[in-house]
Amino acid sequence: MLTIDNVCKKFDHRVILDDLSFEVADGSIFGLVGVNGSGKSTLLRLISGIYEPEGGSICLNGLDTYKDVEVRKDIVFVSDEPYYPFGANIETLKEFYSSFYDLDEEAYLKNLKLFGLDPKRSISNFSKGMKRQTSLLFALAIHPKLLLLDEAFDGLDPVVRLNFKKALADLLEDEQISVIISSHNLKELEDICDSYGILENGKVTTYGDLLQSKENVNKYQLAFKEDLDKDDFNGFEVLSFEKLGQVYTLVIKGDREETEAKLQQMQPLLCNVLPVNFEELFIYEVESRGK
Repeated sequence: MLTIDNVCKKFDHRVILDDLSFEVADGSIFGLVGVNGSGKSTLLRLISGIYEPEGGSICLNGLDTYKDVEVRKDIVFVSDEPYYPFGANIETLKEFYSSFYDLDEEAYLKNLKLFGLDPKRSISNFSKGMKRQTSLLFALAIHPKLLLLDEAFDGLDPVVRLNFKKALADLLEDEQISVIISSHNLKELEDICDSYGILENGKVTTYGDLLQSKENVNKYQLAFKEDLDKDDFNGFEVLSFEKLGQVYTLVIKGDREETEAKLQQMQPLLCNVLPVNFEELFIYEVESRGK
């Protein structure tokens, strides 16, 4: 269990994270999303123990990730801009990582073949996507208890993305690790994550089970005889309101059955219900707070 409790972080007196709290359960893939500059990368560096928080604590299974050096061996952080020593190749990196971690040789060879990487070729000659694959190769072979991925899918082609998802799913099936993935590609996150958090103004404003949250936000297409405006729907938690002639499109947060029952009391001529995807959920949640 990863527990983040009242964490604060500043840079040059500018508050990046403010009294931030949430948890990630064992065996969970947590999607961390937010607009540019919301502090996602800073949060991942805090969790990994690279940065020290000004306040609060971050603990993995009860151990502070900054103060307890030993627990960092259970954490792997894949940055959005991974660094590799000049002239290094995958074979020399394997020797380097083996001095700090117990690499799973079988997983290493399996994913080396899966990604189709040449272990003797200089990484400096790799494409961006191949460099990303190299980082993921070692992250999966280390078998961490906590895996942190910053923009995990950036630079990966569709086949490699699919292979990575499969390898990650296999790892979670074998071991109860926790994964946090930060990405702007919400479609990719929706395919793989079971929980999520939206980072805004230094806080995780919304987080929880992804499937339940999507089921709790629905789009309704309605038509009425009379002319209505947004104020007529004050009894609902409306995240989005659009009107085109006598047809209304509303995104409403709340239990679907209860919402539909209340809408039927308004005697609509038309009432269609459409589910929302993760990207729409994120947009509606953020826009409803005026972002």
